[in-house]
Amino acid sequence: MKPQPGQTAPKFTAPVAGEGYAEDATLTLDDLRGERVVLVFYPKDDTPGCTRQACALRDGWDGVKAKARVFGVSIDPVKSHRRFIAKHGLPYPLIADEDHKLVEAYGVWVEKSMYGKKYMGTERSTFVIGVDGKIAAVLEKVSPDEHLKLLLEALG
Repeated sequence: MKPQPGQTAPKFTAPVAGEGYAEDATLTLDDLRGERVVLVFYPKDDTPGCTRQACALRDGWDGVKAKARVFGVSIDPVKSHRRFIAKHGLPYPLIADEDHKLVEAYGVWVEKSMYGKKYMGTERSTFVIGVDGKIAAVLEKVSPDEHLKLLLEALG
């Protein structure tokens, strides 16, 4: 079940890579208390759609960085995240959710279908969490090419 606007954001503790975080750093939602936070859930590092989405966010970074702390989230390991960040010059950190706790808590671990085969995967969705720790906006099943525009609208 996806948390909806007005509900308290699910807490988490997870490994994080990028933006000055140490080699074995972990991040909790409590670490970000009092800040506006954006969690950008995406299926997989360095795939075409995810790369377009990540690079659009990178290219529009000046319009985003003053409005919120942004974190990409996927089930890829930290090592993969570091390569993805370095390869594309991403200015924001990525959370490694290998145990699927975040994707499940935020309701984005869903059944998908490709070429008639069903499998479980991450739904491309973004959550804006207000300074009060409550969900302020949910962008569901976002197109990689429209994500930045929709996020900027949600951030005001």
